[in-house]
Amino acid sequence: MKKILLIQTGGTIAMSAKGEGVELDPEAWSDLLVKQIPELEELAEITTHPLFFEDSSDLNAKHWIELANCIEKEYEAYNGFVILHGTDTMAYTASALSFALQNISKPIIFTGSQVPMSSIRSDARRNLINAIEMATKELHEVGICFNDHVYRANRSTKLSIGDFDAFGSPNLPPIAEIGLNIELNSNPVVNQQSFINKAAFSNEVFVLTVHPSLNPDFLNCLDLSRLRAIIVRTFGSGNFPRKGPFNLLPFFEKCRDSDVIVAIVSQADYDSVDLAKYPAGRAALEAGAVSGADMTLEAALTKLMFLLAHHDSKKDVERLFTNSLAGELTN
Repeated sequence: MKKILLIQTGGTIAMSAKGEGVELDPEAWSDLLVKQIPELEELAEITTHPLFFEDSSDLNAKHWIELANCIEKEYEAYNGFVILHGTDTMAYTASALSFALQNISKPIIFTGSQVPMSSIRSDARRNLINAIEMATKELHEVGICFNDHVYRANRSTKLSIGDFDAFGSPNLPPIAEIGLNIELNSNPVVNQQSFINKAAFSNEVFVLTVHPSLNPDFLNCLDLSRLRAIIVRTFGSGNFPRKGPFNLLPFFEKCRDSDVIVAIVSQADYDSVDLAKYPAGRAALEAGAVSGADMTLEAALTKLMFLLAHHDSKKDVERLFTNSLAGELTN
């Protein structure tokens, strides 16, 4: 029987539904696993590890590194890993680990729930059973298991607040689908190199969402000396205001002159940024911007944070950002 390490980080799945609202209940979650889901022992030999208990909104790069270090420490002792995590930032943490943990030859599966496990109508039971079973399969990457699907971590995004089908992978089909049978839609990569943990992330990144009537004067207040990259969430395939008082091109040029990377992603979930398609995108290219193609915001942000922590050269970061490192974009 395979050995699985179940790592608890908090989130709704670890909350108590008693009283008027929900709150984290560190004491109850392990008992719930044994009492409510005894059949987990039929799937694998499970060891639980309460790493930390936090609402996922409070998680940051420090927690990503702690989680990556935990997996590195236990990597040889287990056949797979399941991480219980809040849904709000699950795609960020999972994407970050997809870049940090390299040459993976074991499944690393994130899951959680929309409703606490202690509630009668919770999705936690199904998600946890599915995640544990997926962690016993030949899946050599970081994934998110939710509502009978497994998505590549760095292709995933949270799409719904109140639906059990909370996550999606807009530009890549699920890597596994769970029904009467489990269908794996990706071939496991056979890594010739040894597993390595390179978890390190820079916080010198800012995310800007373009909107009608965005006043560029507000952007001039940004201290570019403290930034190394700005992710711009544009309209469509890379469009933004470029005429009159709302023209953003001067700001992009200011970033270029300050050696700050401008990376363009789309506010639309599906399809890809194409900066050569429209005049605005072409102007952004001339101002030094780079395309995030079909990356999710979560992948683009964590990838830049990872690259900036490992490379001093702006050109190196821009080159690596536009190439697929862990299956996060379609080349």
